[in-house]
Amino acid sequence: MKKNPPSLKLVGSTKANPFAPPSTLGKAGATLWKTIQTEYAIADSGGRTILLQICCATDDLHDCTLAIERDGAVINTRNGLREHPLCRRQIALRSFIVRSVQRLGLSLETTKPIGRPPGANAGLTYEDFEDDR
Repeated sequence: MKKNPPSLKLVGSTKANPFAPPSTLGKAGATLWKTIQTEYAIADSGGRTILLQICCATDDLHDCTLAIERDGAVINTRNGLREHPLCRRQIALRSFIVRSVQRLGLSLETTKPIGRPPGANAGLTYEDFEDDR
């Protein structure tokens, strides 16, 4: 009995870029995702989940901003002029984004070390000055 050899075919790379933005994000969210991943390379699942929520909120904020720009910050209702209903949502989304960025620790910058910077006198000891007496 003759065995047929298994047919094999070459498969391309199936591993996706782990830092690529999810396809569910809009333009504003995807841009923010790429920017943050370029600078910080968030790889843990918790951080990526928070980042996804930040980027989704950025998309919502973009949509709110466009609607407010289209309609104006003050709209005319049957009871008179009123603030656009999306203004409060816009403020809430901005607050959520800022708080979440702080939770991820992305708002922290490295600070300069305290004290004098190392210079020409670095490495001198007390013994170096004893010979000058």
